[in-house]
Amino acid sequence: MKVLKFGGSSVANSENIKKVLHIVEKASQESKIVVVVSAFGKTTDHLLAGANNALQDISMAKQQLESIKALHLQTINELIQNDVEIVLEKVNSLFNSLLSIYEGIYLLQELSDKTLAKVSSFGEKLSSFIIANAAKELFDATHFESNKLILTDNNYLNGQVDFAKTNTNIVNFFNQNSHQVTLLGGFIASNSIGEITTLGRGGSDYSAAIFAAALDAEELQIWTDVSGMFTANPTIVKQAFAIKEISYEEAMELSHFGAKVLYPPTIQPALRKEIPIRIKNTFEPEHFGTLISNNPKKNGAVKGISHIENISLITLEGGGMVGIPGFSKRLFETLSQQKINVIFITQASSEYSICVGIYENDAPKAKLFLEETFSTEIDRKKIKPVIVENDLAIIAVVGESMKNHQGLSGQMFSALGKNNVNIRAIAQGSSEKNISAVIHKKDAKKALNTLHEQFFEEKIKQLNLFVTGVGNVGERFLAQLHQQKNHLKEHLKLNIRVIGISNSRKMIFDKNGISLSDWKNALENGESTSLELFFEKVKEINVRNSVFIDNTANEHVANMYHHYLRESIGVVTCNKIACASNLENYKNLKTISRKYNAPFLFETNVGAGLPIIDTLKNLINSGDSIHKIQAVLSGSLNFVFNNFTEKTSFHDVVLQAQKEGYTEPDPKIDLSGIDVSRKILILARESGSNLELENIENNSFLPLESLQTTNNDEFFKSLVNYESHFQNLFQKASEKNCRLKYVAQFIDGKANVGLQEIPAEHPFYNLEGSDNIVLFFTDRYSKNPLLIKGAGAGAEVTASGIFADVIRIGNN
Repeated sequence: MKVLKFGGSSVANSENIKKVLHIVEKASQESKIVVVVSAFGKTTDHLLAGANNALQDISMAKQQLESIKALHLQTINELIQNDVEIVLEKVNSLFNSLLSIYEGIYLLQELSDKTLAKVSSFGEKLSSFIIANAAKELFDATHFESNKLILTDNNYLNGQVDFAKTNTNIVNFFNQNSHQVTLLGGFIASNSIGEITTLGRGGSDYSAAIFAAALDAEELQIWTDVSGMFTANPTIVKQAFAIKEISYEEAMELSHFGAKVLYPPTIQPALRKEIPIRIKNTFEPEHFGTLISNNPKKNGAVKGISHIENISLITLEGGGMVGIPGFSKRLFETLSQQKINVIFITQASSEYSICVGIYENDAPKAKLFLEETFSTEIDRKKIKPVIVENDLAIIAVVGESMKNHQGLSGQMFSALGKNNVNIRAIAQGSSEKNISAVIHKKDAKKALNTLHEQFFEEKIKQLNLFVTGVGNVGERFLAQLHQQKNHLKEHLKLNIRVIGISNSRKMIFDKNGISLSDWKNALENGESTSLELFFEKVKEINVRNSVFIDNTANEHVANMYHHYLRESIGVVTCNKIACASNLENYKNLKTISRKYNAPFLFETNVGAGLPIIDTLKNLINSGDSIHKIQAVLSGSLNFVFNNFTEKTSFHDVVLQAQKEGYTEPDPKIDLSGIDVSRKILILARESGSNLELENIENNSFLPLESLQTTNNDEFFKSLVNYESHFQNLFQKASEKNCRLKYVAQFIDGKANVGLQEIPAEHPFYNLEGSDNIVLFFTDRYSKNPLLIKGAGAGAEVTASGIFADVIRIGNN
C-alpha cells in the first residue's frame, strides 16, 4: 500500500484535479492507495479571513463565503457528471453550516480556537468529498472523513495525536475497506468527545504520514508544485536544483529552517517506521523528485541551505548570570508558558549571555514576560533589560556528512564575510548536521546565493557589476564583456552579469542581468538618476560579489567610492581623481577596502590596459625596493608629439587626438600635465611615498593664456594663437636630433613632469603612436631597468584594462 498526499496547489482547480486523478489511477494499478488531499488552493486562508471579518461585518463575510462556494460549485460542474445532485446537496449543506457558524460569530462576537478549528476544517471536508466523487467515475474509490480516525487532545488548533487510539482506528477501518483507492481530507482530526481539532497549519502532510505509519505503507508520496526538496529555495536561488536523495534527519533540519515542501512534524511517524518519503511534482509527474529515507546515497557534505525570515533575537545578559544555575530554566519556562516557540538557541561559554531566536510577532510578548520573570535581577542591575533585535533571518547549512569534512564552517563564514553579511549569532549541534547563523533579513537573499555558489555550483563564480559611465570607454567595456561572456564562463569559470547601468541622466537595473545586446535602448527609457539614487539602488538589490565600475573622469563619482567599499562592494575605476586626491583620502580608501574585504582596483589609472600598477605591486610585495621611475605616461601627449611636425598645426593634431578618443573630453587636462602628474603621483604612492599632488613639479609647455581658458572653444582658439610657440619647441628638438616626449620622473622621494628633448639612444626616442613606457629602477633591476611598453591610451585598451581588473576580482 502507498499513501499519496496532494497539496493545495495540486487541487487548486478542476484542471489540476484531473492531473491528480490521472496520477492516482496509474498508481492504483500497482497497489491499494490512500489519498490525502488539502483544501482547494487558498480556501483555508479565505475561510479564516471570513470568520475574522464576521466579527465586524457579516455582509462581507457572506460575500467571501459566496466566492468560496462559487469556486467549489464550478469545480463540481467541470469534474462530475454522475450523481451531481447528491454531490451538490452535500456541498450546499456544508456551506449552510459554515454560514450558520459565521452568523454565530457575528451575534456572539466571539471567535474561539474551537470555532476557528471547525471553520478551517471545511476546506478539506469539501475538497476530499468532491475529488472522491470525481474519482468514483474513473476507478474504484471511496471517501471517508479523517477526523473520524485521527484522535488528538483538546488543543483545537494544534492537536497532539493519540497514536495508540489513532492507529487502532486506522487499522480497523482499512481491514474492512475493500476499495482500491480511499480519499480522505488532511489536516483535520477530533478529540475524545468528537469535537473538530486540527493538526496545525501544513498538517495535511502530517495526516498522510500518520496513515502511512499506521498502515506500514510501502511509501509515502507528497505531491506538490515543485520537483522535490531543493538545495535552496528556487524562487530566491535560481541555480538551486532538486536533491535526489536525503536522510530523514536532513529533511527535518531543512524543513525546520524554512524548506516549505514539508511540514516539519511530518517526518516523525514515517521515520519511526522507516517508511520512505518521496516528494513529487503534480505538474511534472515523471520527474524523480526527492527520496527521503534512512540510507540515502552519499552525495556531498552539504545537502541543502534553508532560511527563516521575520525572526527576532532575544538576549538575556549580565554578570549576575555567571555561575548561577537556573537562569536558562526560568527563561525557557517563561517562553513555554506563553506558547512561544524557540527556533534558535546559543549561549556564551562564559555564561554571561544567552540568546534565543523566536518569530518576530512573539517578540513583544516575550520581552514583557521575561522582564517580569527577571524583574528582581534587572532592578538590582545583575542583568540588563531584555534586548530585542528585529528584522532578522536564520540561515542554515544542512548535511549529515558535514561532520566528516573539515573546514565547512570556515568556508561558510568566509563566503558570507566577503559579501558583507554580518553574523549576529551562531549555533551548531554536536551532531554537526546543521550550522545556523542569524543575519539581517535584508541580507538573506544574498547569503543564500553566496552559500549556494560556495557549496553546490560548479566552481563558476558569479560577479554582479554596476556600471557608471557609458561613453567611449564604458561602451567598449560593455561590448567586450558581451563578446567574451561565454569564453569567461567556459575557460575561467566566471559568470559576469551587469545588473545596473547609468549615465549622467538615466539608470536601469535588472536583478537577472541586463541584456548587453540592447542596453542602449533600455537606458534611454530608464528612470532618472543621481549618484546617490544609483548607490541606494545598488544597496537595495544587495547581491553577492558586487562590483561598482566607474568609467568616468568625474570627481563626484570618485567621491562615492567609500560608500560602496563600506558595503563590501568592490570598486574598479579608470578615474584617476580618487587615487590622486589628498593623501588622507587615498589612504582611507585603501583602509576601507581592506577592512570590508572589498577590492579597490585602478590599474587603468596609469597606462590604460598596461599592467603597470600590478607589476609595481608585485615588485614591492616580493620585497623589492623602488629607487627611480621614468615614464612617458600620456598616450594622448605621445600621440600629439608623434604627429606634430613643421607641416602640421598643433591645434589640428590636438583636435584629432580628441576625436579619436586619446584625450580626456577636456584636452587641457592632458596637455597641462595635470593628468601625467596624477599618474606619477599614483605610482609614487603605490611605491610607498607620501606625496601630495602639489608636491609634483609640473613644468608645463602650454602658454599661460591656454592654461587659463575655461572651456574647450577658448582652449582650442589659444592653440591657434600660439602656433609659433609650439613650432619653436619642435624646431629646437629637431635641431638636436631629438624628439619631444612628455616625461614623468620619480626619484629620491621627489617627482616632476615636463616636456623633454629625448636623444636617439634613449628608450623613449622610438616610442610610437599613443604608446606608454615605464622604466622601473629597483634593487633587482638596478642596471637594466624593468621596462613596460605598449598602447597607453584609447577607449579600447582602457576598457580592456578595466575588464582585466574585473577578471582579477573574479579569480581572487
